Amino acid sequence: MRIAYVINSVEGGGAALPVPAVTQVLRNHGATIEVFALTRRDGRALPAMRDAGLQVRVRDGGRGDHVAALAWLDAEVARWRPDLIWTSLSRATLLGQLVGRRRGIPVVSWQHNAIPNPVNRILLRATQRWTALWIGDSHSITALTGQRLGVDAARLMAWPLFAADAGAPQARAWRPGETLKLGTLGRLHPVKGHDVLIAALARLRAQGFESFAPFEVRIAGEGTQRAALEAALAAAGIENVHLVGFCDRPREFLADLHLYLQPSRSEGLCIAVHEAMQAGLPTLVTTVGELPFSVRDGDTGFLVPPNNPEALAKELAWMLSHPEHLAAMGVAARARVLERFGAEAFARAGADVVARLPIRLASGQAAGPGRSPSRRASGQSA
Repeated sequence: MRIAYVINSVEGGGAALPVPAVTQVLRNHGATIEVFALTRRDGRALPAMRDAGLQVRVRDGGRGDHVAALAWLDAEVARWRPDLIWTSLSRATLLGQLVGRRRGIPVVSWQHNAIPNPVNRILLRATQRWTALWIGDSHSITALTGQRLGVDAARLMAWPLFAADAGAPQARAWRPGETLKLGTLGRLHPVKGHDVLIAALARLRAQGFESFAPFEVRIAGEGTQRAALEAALAAAGIENVHLVGFCDRPREFLADLHLYLQPSRSEGLCIAVHEAMQAGLPTLVTTVGELPFSVRDGDTGFLVPPNNPEALAKELAWMLSHPEHLAAMGVAARARVLERFGAEAFARAGADVVARLPIRLASGQAAGPGRSPSRRASGQSA
């Protein structure tokens, strides 16, 4: 079974982050995989992919040259002759669908966020039947994919994109007199809600930071919003928030915190929050994507509505006023994520997906979801 794994870019984080783990499961089931990236961007996902033994082909192009990207992908697929095209994110999916139709190759598509931009949502809804099997990165995103793209249940599956590691570095409990360390991981983009966090902190500053334990906030990531965030911090007179740039050691970053924040306007699974819980951190997050299913409000952390600085400020004020409760919430968070997303559960969900893959048979017809490919098509000997 030869799989062309098509992704938007090899940018660090986001949908590129779980590629090594996902493809390892596929390879464990006999697949041969090449990764095709439509553009490079910062290229920070490449080392992990290559360390995993993946062959990665990166197009020398940008984000908006769709015709050139389509021609490149079509030529690469014609050269490599895969049995299956696996796509991730809207651009890769739309182009992969076109190539799949042209070449008679079935397509499987990840859905990492069920709220694509309006144009992509219209296009994906129009072309959703060109994908034989849709896979959500969580159960919530799988359900929303069915609703918003009109995908029937028979072509929907969930593969939660997080495999919890019990051996990950653990955060140390806050001690009286110590500065509370708060942090968040993610690209500096409006969807991540960093501006909402700054607005919430501005409200707390107006009340007086001196009423809380001393604290600092570290925002790790890079992106187009850096200048705007710096300006917002300066305007609010907030000096204890630091934009620390790209983080190449996220586990160590998380283990040095006492509280994790995720004020996003939209998310799918949100790997960063689950990594924070894995590190034994309580979390203050918005009710988007899978987060309200993973974070137990008042037990492992707190949930607030998205785009609501007042609600965020209220819960943050409580946590800053009661830092002695954070460690116990972090212990509960770690137990929760290990229970829901252990390595065995990740591998089992992947195996269920493999059993449903639509593979192009020797006759040129595709085995649809739920049908078993022939031994010849699956690469097994008789």
